[in-house]
Amino acid sequence: MAVVRTLVSLAVTAMLLFSVAMATNYTVGGPNGGWDMSTNVQSWASSQSFSVGDDLLFQYMPNHNVLEVTKADHDSCQTSNPIQTYSGGNTVVPLTSPGKRYFICGSMGHCSQGMKVEVDTLASQASPPSIATPPNPSIASPFPPPESETQPTMSSPIPAPTTSPLSPVSSLASPYHVPSTEPLANSPPNGFAPPHPSSSATKINTLVGYSVGFSFAVAILLTL
Repeated sequence: MAVVRTLVSLAVTAMLLFSVAMATNYTVGGPNGGWDMSTNVQSWASSQSFSVGDDLLFQYMPNHNVLEVTKADHDSCQTSNPIQTYSGGNTVVPLTSPGKRYFICGSMGHCSQGMKVEVDTLASQASPPSIATPPNPSIASPFPPPESETQPTMSSPIPAPTTSPLSPVSSLASPYHVPSTEPLANSPPNGFAPPHPSSSATKINTLVGYSVGFSFAVAILLTL
């Protein structure tokens, strides 16, 4: 904001200096005459080029004055209905707008003796510099933006096959039938002990036990 204010202040100052430099003060009837009956002020005005911003300087004796009037009153030297009345011997009239303005002396008989002037004000020869609003300062990125490049199309990877874990063995069937160990229906007669099982039956029972244990071990390993 401080930078903006400084720029605006500089622009306004430059415009004022430009206006002052371009403005011109015109002494009516000068340099060899003035606002009096001996000077052909209309001839003097016709030789000048007045612009907006200039000033008219009327210098006159106490028996004169300056009346700003309409064109009709200027042509007829009518002093009863002035637009503006000036007196004091030293009057400055700024030319603030383009167009024609009319001035006469209000003293009796002076207007008819030549104390009247028509001033044609033109537009300014050069317009003052316009105040431009400075753009908002933008912070430039230290790195240039990456150029847009067409990226190669990447094919989607082949999905890996899904493997389902092995389902645990719900039940383990024994490959061998365990013979029944129930006693025989007919018990031996009194006095005789039951015969001992043969060695082959003992071996079969041992093998069945090993098989069952091995099967349980395999089942446990499969569930891990």
